[in-house]
Amino acid sequence: MLGVGTDVAILLRLLPNINERFGLSPEQIEGLDAETRRIVMLFVGSVGSTLVGRLVTRDLIVKVLMKMGVRVTTKGVVKFVPLLGQALSASISFGAMKLLGNRHVDDCYEVARRTLLRRAGSTHVDDHWKVVT
Repeated sequence: MLGVGTDVAILLRLLPNINERFGLSPEQIEGLDAETRRIVMLFVGSVGSTLVGRLVTRDLIVKVLMKMGVRVTTKGVVKFVPLLGQALSASISFGAMKLLGNRHVDDCYEVARRTLLRRAGSTHVDDHWKVVT
């Protein structure tokens, strides 16, 4: 359980930083005009994220990790391979955190991209985030 606790502590810092970098922290969203805020929340819902634009809490992270099966998988591996259990547990933990972090970046990117397109009335954004009409 210590490994999961460490993962949660790291994710409590990482995920809000990702939200903020994309302009999707709760405070940043609250500061948007009403129409842009409505669009952002619409796209947050459409990507199915439980972390984008939300206050990231310990309980929320634990729920997401449990949904991913991190704790159960880690315990199962340690139980069946006692000598390599710690190494495998660390590998599983890293993999889960990497997956969750990358998925969160992808979700934030998608919400920001769709919002930018919608606000600009365009259908394409180039690699430098310039709107192409």
